[in-house]
Amino acid sequence: MSQPFDMPADAVLDASGLNCPEPVMMLHNKVRDLTGGALLKVLATDPSTQRDIPKFCVFLGHELVGQAEEAGTYLYWIRKKTD
Repeated sequence: MSQPFDMPADAVLDASGLNCPEPVMMLHNKVRDLTGGALLKVLATDPSTQRDIPKFCVFLGHELVGQAEEAGTYLYWIRKKTD
């Protein structure tokens, strides 16, 4: 899951330049607006997102489809739960 890859996403959240807890707060709001099963791509520069975003997904039941790091930017693909 840590290999760089790209997937077509239904929405993109760019949280670059923001520090904890802002990326996760923005993610929470963005996910709320998506339909079940939608794929969200998240871009972040805060290293704490490597811990916070997987925990967010587990806690709320969303699927962390993949994650990667490219040149100091952390990328996440999250599929919103369907119920």
